[in-house]
Amino acid sequence: MLITGGNKGLGLETARRLGEQGWTIFLGSRDERRGRAAADKLSDGGANVVMVPLDVTSDESVTDAVRLVREHTDRLDVLINNAGTPGKGITPVDATADEIHSVYDTNVYGPVRVTHAFLPLLQAADHPRVVMVSSAGGSFAVVTDPQQAVSKMHELAYTSSKAALNMITIRYAQAIPQVKFNCITPGEVANHKFTATDMNTTPAS
Repeated sequence: MLITGGNKGLGLETARRLGEQGWTIFLGSRDERRGRAAADKLSDGGANVVMVPLDVTSDESVTDAVRLVREHTDRLDVLINNAGTPGKGITPVDATADEIHSVYDTNVYGPVRVTHAFLPLLQAADHPRVVMVSSAGGSFAVVTDPQQAVSKMHELAYTSSKAALNMITIRYAQAIPQVKFNCITPGEVANHKFTATDMNTTPAS
């Protein structure tokens, strides 16, 4: 199992829980120092972890990550595209194409870049899965519901990037039925709450 952005937050907690269940974790991290610290912590807890330097915005980094993973296995059962960025919360009035591009490079092009590169390893597995960590902020229904907090987040880059990711997930699922594609939201839509992570300035403990 490969988790992008696995050195902190949701990615690290996912790695911890699945590591406890016996999964071998390839922990992707753009920051190698933090990645190694996170991998060491998980290993101390008994998990089987391989730290993978991985910047999802870099073709070269992704290629190197594939090469490293192939040194350990000839297949990949699960890919979790977790790495993401909230952007700077710039309003539609002030947003520029450059701001949107920087967010899309991580939240949209990143999952496409990583999925494409690891697809051969996924297709070699018996029951491969790809999980896209999206957001309720990418849902038209949620964003237009005045009872939802995200409806009052008047920004352009993050929510539109997650809407794009949702569509990308559907198109992958339709085109590659032998791989199970899903997208998830870590937020609580029913309770109108955000998950506590540093992405929304409420770090998880």
